[in-house]
Amino acid sequence: MARKAGLGRGLDALFADAAPVEEKRRTEEAGEEGVSSKAADNAENEDRVLYIDINDIRPNSAQPRKNFDEVKLGELASSITANGVIQPLIVRESTNGYELVAGERRWRAARMSGLRTVPCIVRNFDDRQNAIVAIIENMQREDLDPIEEALGLKSMTEKYGFTQEQVSASLGRSRTYITNSIRLLKLPEEIQQYVSSGQMSAAHGRTIINIPDKARQKEIADKIIRNDLSVRATERLAEKVKDELRPERKRRKRATDADKAKSAEITAVERELMTLLGTKVNITGDESKGKIELEYYSLDELNRLIDAMREAFK
Repeated sequence: MARKAGLGRGLDALFADAAPVEEKRRTEEAGEEGVSSKAADNAENEDRVLYIDINDIRPNSAQPRKNFDEVKLGELASSITANGVIQPLIVRESTNGYELVAGERRWRAARMSGLRTVPCIVRNFDDRQNAIVAIIENMQREDLDPIEEALGLKSMTEKYGFTQEQVSASLGRSRTYITNSIRLLKLPEEIQQYVSSGQMSAAHGRTIINIPDKARQKEIADKIIRNDLSVRATERLAEKVKDELRPERKRRKRATDADKAKSAEITAVERELMTLLGTKVNITGDESKGKIELEYYSLDELNRLIDAMREAFK
């Protein structure tokens, strides 16, 4: 999956007021006059890196990442032991210390390596900014699994009041990508865990979302893992199961439609649209006229398809 490198286009405006918090100096202990004024002048030009006691920093309450690979943390800790923490953490002031905004993996590895202080840049982010920076950092580093990413995107819209347009602009992702990601949360929790752990892909998960029976979803998910099914094979299996669950009249109609010969070009277009829209596509007709049918099973699914088509026709 291709990942965009830069911050989203909407971030400059979102964080325009998030100036670095200048270093606090105790001039009476330093025995120097004018130090605070000098520090303030310097802080206007660049973010100040402070070395903060590692025990004064607590994890980010809005951290979307839940799973940290202990082996990779150990490797990073070894690197930190040899070379130090090269990239500063981003923190914000909180009650009794600081809260991480970005860099929890480095913070955890630094603790493993025995460091007492870590380099930090202090920013005055509010809760909303804190959440989106944590999500962006992880997405850019490809550190989130598909379910963690979906939960992060969902929290932006539901908890912090972002519209899908704002999420799209801030993260540099299309609305279709965001909608398809959040749809994964409709899967039963056990299947979400399969996707989260990498036992099956997000594309596999999206393929079985529309099966209107959770037990059959689980049955297919287990078969994907057991038989290492491709996404295309899963699509065929999911369609067969959905046919079995449809009323007899609809099954007969679909059987009649299937009997009509289709060219290889039409079949290829159906597959392409199915991948793009994440639902079953049926094209019938000839060179002079015909129709394209898209299937949906709920109002949410209909709205998702409408959004996807609007995105495609921009």
